[in-house]
Amino acid sequence: MRTVTSLSVVVLASAGIGHAVMSGLDDDIARVDPFRDMKNRPEAGHGMNILLVGTDGREKIGKAEREKYRLGGAPCNCTDTIMIVHLSADRDRASVVSLPRDSYAMTPPHTDRVSGERHKGHPVKLNAAYAEGGPRLTVRTVEKMTQVKIDHYLEVDFTSFMKTVDVVGGVEICTDKALKDDHTGLDLRPGRHTLNGGQALQYVRARHVDGASDLSRMKRQQHFMAALVERATSSGILLNPMRFRDVTRAVLGSVRADEGFGTGELLDLGRAMRNFSPASSEFTTVPIGRMGYAVKGSARR
Repeated sequence: MRTVTSLSVVVLASAGIGHAVMSGLDDDIARVDPFRDMKNRPEAGHGMNILLVGTDGREKIGKAEREKYRLGGAPCNCTDTIMIVHLSADRDRASVVSLPRDSYAMTPPHTDRVSGERHKGHPVKLNAAYAEGGPRLTVRTVEKMTQVKIDHYLEVDFTSFMKTVDVVGGVEICTDKALKDDHTGLDLRPGRHTLNGGQALQYVRARHVDGASDLSRMKRQQHFMAALVERATSSGILLNPMRFRDVTRAVLGSVRADEGFGTGELLDLGRAMRNFSPASSEFTTVPIGRMGYAVKGSARR
């Protein structure tokens, strides 16, 4: 869900925006080093692979909005949504692969970032890798389980998501059935709705709409991303360099990325997003091999 925000930032990187307008925008991005001292990595392929993750950070959201959109409670400091965006070598095609947050994963040996304790590799739910080892362990764990080399890392939070939706003037979604989730406060009748940032956050966070939990939530997230792309590319943002710059600068304040991700990469992403459509892009989810897999030596599933 938070990774939707990352993709929204990607959408705003228009191919029509020159380096002069883009200059300085990457200075607003907080930096992390997820690739430090990494060895025995998968071989690089063609194109570019970006790991988009999101934390449930909400420190910059005021009390009133937290209550209105039911954002109370302490953050879990984990990545509940994880996606790999692959851009083709010619930047004409984008593929977005969702990795279920509860996927069974085996971490590499690592040092716990909180306790400082050295851990051997052990099984975890994929979203727990961030809590134990931050961006670096997240990248290493994803590479270990997928054998896909990650070229860049983007991390976002609730604040960036809400801000992105609001600055593009809201995003329209269409549902053929009522969507109600008492946990997030989502309550939509069948039909078309233009969601503001807080409402959109309820939409992509909802896990209790039906019995499919995270799996149906991932489908809604992908549906929302497609709607966001349509909104951004039809609203005039991408055709107005100055507005694009102002919108992007407002959004990037909540983004963290690796040192190698800058203006050039933003423009590459923009070139791919400019032609983003069902025909030129695809959304998919890693297949589930076995639901409720019991991890040996652990009571959790």
